Amino acid sequence: MEITQSFINLDHDKQQRILNAALEEFAEKGFKQASTNRIVKNARIGKGMIFYYFHNKKELYKYLIDYSITFIINEYLNLIVTEETDFIERMKQAAKAKFAAQAKNPNIFNFLGTAVLTEETEIPAELQKRLQEVQELGNSKLYDNIDKSLFKKEVDADKAFQLISWSIEGYQNHLKNTLKGKKLSSINLETYWEEFYEYLDVLKTCFYEQEDGK
Repeated sequence: MEITQSFINLDHDKQQRILNAALEEFAEKGFKQASTNRIVKNARIGKGMIFYYFHNKKELYKYLIDYSITFIINEYLNLIVTEETDFIERMKQAAKAKFAAQAKNPNIFNFLGTAVLTEETEIPAELQKRLQEVQELGNSKLYDNIDKSLFKKEVDADKAFQLISWSIEGYQNHLKNTLKGKKLSSINLETYWEEFYEYLDVLKTCFYEQEDGK
């Protein structure tokens, strides 16, 4: 994705202010309703600077999609260990990786979610293809090479996958709401993860074959 040298040369903090302000604006408003005036105001830069760096709103939007896809692959999907064939165990470590990535930059997930769900027409074909590829990569990382023999024989494994995924997503949303506005570095997250693992044990009891004596 082409990007001006002037933006590349910016100091990291200023870059992040611009990116975060733009990600948040597009996530909330979508491409058509997003305001570059609000972006520059929230990024605390001069009114014309966004066009100096990116030429126009569409180029900024395209860059954000490319930037977000790269972030999600590197900071989340590549950290999922697919050698783990127990679905709940894989989801356990995937959830921790996703939470860490969201804590690092929550606007990225919101932005890409809006872009995908609204099927923005401003996304060029090559980026539409990358979005499709990252969705396929995510599905592969979560669902490929799973040992379905761990599930109870009477359980539909595919439906169990979905129910477990929804449960984990719900806990993540609960955790985000609980910790919203708090400084994560000052919080012992292990307490929350221990609670999360207890819920996962309940899911295993519901869906998995139990070992003898249990």
